[in-house]
Amino acid sequence: MESARTPAPYLSGLVLADRLVVVVGGGHVAQRRVPALLAAGAVVRLVSPEVTPALEGMGTEIDLVLREFAETDLDGAWYAVAATDDPAVNASVARAAEERRIFCVRSDHAVGGSAWTPAVGRHGSITVGVLGNREPRRSAGLRDQIVTALQDGQLDSHGAHDRSPGVVLVGGGPGDRDLVTVAGRHALASADVVVADRLAPRELLEELGPHVELIDVTKLPRGRYAAQEYINEVIVERALAGKRVVRFKGGDNFVFGRGYEEIQACAAAGVPVTVVPGLSSAISVPARAGIPVTHRGVAHEFTVISGHLPPGHPESLVAWDAVAQLRGTVVLLMAVDNAAAIATALVAAGRPASTPVAVIADGTLPQERTVLTTLDTLGDRIAEEGLRPPAIIVIGEVVAVANPQEFPRG
Repeated sequence: MESARTPAPYLSGLVLADRLVVVVGGGHVAQRRVPALLAAGAVVRLVSPEVTPALEGMGTEIDLVLREFAETDLDGAWYAVAATDDPAVNASVARAAEERRIFCVRSDHAVGGSAWTPAVGRHGSITVGVLGNREPRRSAGLRDQIVTALQDGQLDSHGAHDRSPGVVLVGGGPGDRDLVTVAGRHALASADVVVADRLAPRELLEELGPHVELIDVTKLPRGRYAAQEYINEVIVERALAGKRVVRFKGGDNFVFGRGYEEIQACAAAGVPVTVVPGLSSAISVPARAGIPVTHRGVAHEFTVISGHLPPGHPESLVAWDAVAQLRGTVVLLMAVDNAAAIATALVAAGRPASTPVAVIADGTLPQERTVLTTLDTLGDRIAEEGLRPPAIIVIGEVVAVANPQEFPRG
């Protein structure tokens, strides 16, 4: 005789905004479920005599009831989650929910509840839910494959993104394509026009559709130069023509990226603009090279400075004498050509000549290399190694922390 089979669940999307959801249990399962429920706009009541520190920290966002479960806790609820490590308690939650006609998920026994939690992923405006036959790892694995395929364009995601006319300023991060944010990838997938400079992760440009207009606004040191005024004009012009324009640049938009000038240009023309922040190379490049910009007992601050103008230049806004008196980390961007002059100014104003320095060229890219030196030899080492932009220069004892073999301390 053929054994009875569990009916397949009916997959549905719950609209929980402003509706009561009761979570019973204060452990790690509840810790994973509650943030998603809050993101859905649910009013969350959590019942448990003990909770994790993370759940305790959500006390202002949820109704936290620190006691054993009572059946009346479900009164008025639309949905319930039984997430304790006690099967008897979970069973009582499921039973009380059934009596009240409230759908209930049991974390310990899927068929013991009236609902199952799918493995959920999101891409743009699309939510993907996968329910296996009580095989959560299989469901999560398939979910990941689907979302990755959507992100990489292997599955058609037409209509999944906001394609309304306007400008999206996307910080592309330090250069490695994998360090672009998910929001940044979504923005590129929505574009009619991409206005990119040379520091934006160039490998991602290959993924643009054939209909996308690519405008190169590269600024080469002492070479070809796209004026900022031209960039402003281009993004505004294309947006006013009804296009969705992605301004794609390296690092973060607002860390020496002149991104706010582009926002001002859009505002003046009445063009809607959205900002997608990126990982700043000032922090991410040293991190990838294994150098922290702060470290307990070593550096309580870090300062990021543009080195495109040398000390003493009439247009410089940097008080180098004051910078020299700082004890923390100094991170220089766009400073390769002026590094020797900057080092001389810092030493003259009191920073020890023996201060450790790291120059990280082509950070996060396959050709990345790091040159270790000190302030008094910085200029010479850059010349000897033939280092060219882009490069990040890190000055301070954090360099020694990360490289004790090169900078032994007594």
